[in-house]
Amino acid sequence: MICSICPRKCGALRDGTHRGFCGVGDSPVVSRAAPHFWEEPCISGTRGSGAVFFAGCALRCVFCQNHDISAGGKGKVISVDRLREIFRELEAQGVHNLNLVTGGHFLPAIRRALDPKPGVPVVWNSGGYESVPALRALEGRVQVYLPDMKYMDGALGAVLSGAGDYPAVAQAAILEMFRQTGPYELDGGGMLVRGVMIRHLVLPGQLNNTFDVLDWIRASFRPGDVLVSLMGQYTPNGVGGPDRRLTAEEYRRAVDYMAALGLLEGYTQELTSAEREYTPPFDGTGV
Repeated sequence: MICSICPRKCGALRDGTHRGFCGVGDSPVVSRAAPHFWEEPCISGTRGSGAVFFAGCALRCVFCQNHDISAGGKGKVISVDRLREIFRELEAQGVHNLNLVTGGHFLPAIRRALDPKPGVPVVWNSGGYESVPALRALEGRVQVYLPDMKYMDGALGAVLSGAGDYPAVAQAAILEMFRQTGPYELDGGGMLVRGVMIRHLVLPGQLNNTFDVLDWIRASFRPGDVLVSLMGQYTPNGVGGPDRRLTAEEYRRAVDYMAALGLLEGYTQELTSAEREYTPPFDGTGV
């Protein structure tokens, strides 16, 4: 296909030979499919989230913890039928939801694999860099959106993720996600079954960017509309980005700012989360 799925609109002929900006063809490439216990409590619960990690990415985040699959393309090429089977196998293991991690560039295949509708909520876990028309194709198939909001500074987005248009694109995408789901809903067990949870990773030395992101969330949504997850797990990967971890003081200031804005519905982290062990092995499990 001539690809225009993501905001890059690279126009690549993504087939068995050619690849898009995302680094992959049109058939799904999956690196791991297994219960995952390291998401926020309302996603992982007690039985785990059925995480399906897709290879390739429309962003070029130099600090990506999943660099082997996002940029390296590590994974197995599978059919739509096999992807549908993987969804059913994860459901049979008792997971709370299907957690589709960075699957935007495989949207047409995923959309087909979600038919018939799974018996658990579908979580669309993304970097936030997605086109509104692509998201509209998911309406009714995705119950929970879990986007990043990485930057409000386009220059920072250009340097760290190769996307100077990230702020405008992500804002439009998140607003579309919310239009589809409405205010978030938790079930009786505290699991997120519908809605949007916005993640933001606090970057070392970039607190002003974090403050601007939180300001945008506060200005765009009312209390009770969305959940916010403020992450402190930045880990240097030796590829690029800041070469140190977040300090306790930096994260405290970010948490205090979030609280001062009244963004109390959501999650913060212990800085012990900044460990490579929290990144699962991309060894083909479940594929």
